[in-house]
Amino acid sequence: MAKQDAKIIDSDPMTFYCAPSPTPGPDDLLVWEPLMHEALQLAAAAQLRGDVPVGAVVIDGSGRILGRGENRTIFENDPTAHAEILALRQAGAQVGNHRLTDAVLVVTLEPCIMCLGAVIQARLAGVVYAAADPKAGCLVSRMDGTALPWSNHHFWSLGGVLEQECSAKLSGFFKQRRQEKKISKNLAER
Repeated sequence: MAKQDAKIIDSDPMTFYCAPSPTPGPDDLLVWEPLMHEALQLAAAAQLRGDVPVGAVVIDGSGRILGRGENRTIFENDPTAHAEILALRQAGAQVGNHRLTDAVLVVTLEPCIMCLGAVIQARLAGVVYAAADPKAGCLVSRMDGTALPWSNHHFWSLGGVLEQECSAKLSGFFKQRRQEKKISKNLAER
């Protein structure tokens, strides 16, 4: 990566240097597939409990898994129990530090604004995600969370790892939920 490829973010009164997100090639996506499969297994566990099927793992710079999480918002009645947050909590406890500077989050769905905040607070090196979230994703879909001009931390992101598989799991879940609501509504009208 050449210095000229980097972004200079000018945010008066400070200027930040931000390394650009890598442009994914086919090999880049393949490298992350085993970890995304792990995240998919966690997503399946969330779905079995009735939660939105999102799973996440946090790895250190050597590729060792530090934390795992699956959505538990419905199961625990906790709006902050997103897979990313739970994986980051576990990783922080494992390391004994809230800063995870060489760590990477691997998650089945592009993080929301709450999870973006946690990524910034943890000072992660990067985020790898499968499916973009056009409604609430805060890395590429709704905003460029990797280069917020007011933030003192920037990180790289890579999307599209096992995108079709993760998107299909999420679409299937929401399709089933809509069908269940329709059936409930029809029964209630009788």
